[in-house]
Amino acid sequence: MTFCWFAQAIATGAIVSEAELNRLANLIAPIPGVTEALLFTPGATHDPYLNDGAPPPLAMQIYFDRIEALESALASDGPLMALATPETLPSLANARFAQQAMLTRSFKVQDPTFRTGAGGHPRTYLVAYEGAAENQAEWLAHYLHHHAAIMTRFPGIRRVEVYTRIDWCGALPWPRVDHMQRNKVVFDDADALTAALNSPVRHEMRADFGKFPPFTGPVSHFPMATRIVR
Repeated sequence: MTFCWFAQAIATGAIVSEAELNRLANLIAPIPGVTEALLFTPGATHDPYLNDGAPPPLAMQIYFDRIEALESALASDGPLMALATPETLPSLANARFAQQAMLTRSFKVQDPTFRTGAGGHPRTYLVAYEGAAENQAEWLAHYLHHHAAIMTRFPGIRRVEVYTRIDWCGALPWPRVDHMQRNKVVFDDADALTAALNSPVRHEMRADFGKFPPFTGPVSHFPMATRIVR
């Protein structure tokens, strides 16, 4: 079982520098219990059905092998408390942040081997369902058994994951969100992401969206360049 912690900056026009990204990577990489960490910066794509505006200037996703390791990293004396100091991310000193810890579900794809070009970064489509379902169990059953299966058939797909809510402890003084679900699909590069979003599989997904059990609240979709820290 894998847990992950998401954080996302909310700011207009901010640009995170390479120096800041390197500082984040050096902060996160040695944290005990971290199995992988990803830093997301804005990308671009064309989705024939959606345009949710400019992506956030920064999002983070840190995977942990145990919930205890996640909570230790976010404790009052934990290493992630450094994120609350302006010196860590000066370009986002005036930004608002949101955070959430979640359970990770991974889905098998035909070919998970990345073929990203030298110096490039994979492209992730980050999705968040921010509201609530009328029947959460029914919602999850449909999404996990039907919608995620369609995503695994995207051309060029390298990774499919779905995240669900958990209760968790943490002292980092950023506001928490309680999105009922998140998911992501990951591709080699921007061209592969755009090709997938304009493939017949995308139309299948849209048709299945119409079959979702009732839910309320916004849904966000953001294309992000993905820096792999560990």
